[in-house]
Amino acid sequence: MTVLVVTGTGTEIGKTVVTAAVAAAYRDRRVAVLKPAQTGLAPGEHGDAAEVVRLAGGHVTAVELARFPEPLAPATAARRAGLPPVRPYEIAEAAEKLAAEHDLVLVEGAGGLLVRFDDEGTTLADAARLLTAPVLVVTQAGLGTLNVTALTSEALRARGLECLGVVVGSMPAEPDLAARCNLSDLPVAAGAPLLGAVPAGAGALEPAVFRARAGSWLAAELGGNRPPDERLSRA
Repeated sequence: MTVLVVTGTGTEIGKTVVTAAVAAAYRDRRVAVLKPAQTGLAPGEHGDAAEVVRLAGGHVTAVELARFPEPLAPATAARRAGLPPVRPYEIAEAAEKLAAEHDLVLVEGAGGLLVRFDDEGTTLADAARLLTAPVLVVTQAGLGTLNVTALTSEALRARGLECLGVVVGSMPAEPDLAARCNLSDLPVAAGAPLLGAVPAGAGALEPAVFRARAGSWLAAELGGNRPPDERLSRA
């Protein structure tokens, strides 16, 4: 696994923190994080790729291909800003270049898998297909997550893409019944293993604490050491 594409079942569900946790778990490797399209930020503001470096450490190289100021889907944000959109081949070329110099490249998408990057309707899935890269799905913990996780996984399979697994992006310290049951049901919905559960609020931890704990939130497939039978992780 040289390139791993990180997508989500929606927005604000913890993709960046999960990406940082994976990067931190691989702290003895050369890791790069590629953010194809950063939306909702002005030039010079702290973006998702920079946040991964802050949390995971200096062994991570951060690359951002494009930035659009309005918090919209990349295609819409690019069009309204009068800027060229990011194309899947540009994402693939950038990831391949980084892969030549790094042990792991994490490509973090914007929003969900099928959010449009341009007016032709291309998506992160098209970039993953060009890269023949596995996809990690970050999802929410509670009620409603099974449906959106199943839809995302079905969209991956329809495009011939591998779903490496699922990670809960923000696991409550005191999960309700739905969140507890979902830990067992998510692998069924996704047709892929549950590879981790990042505690809610993990992104607010001191970076040194975040790095020390990241491996305990993730399974071995993501560089972690979470026991297979451990259902919950604590911040």
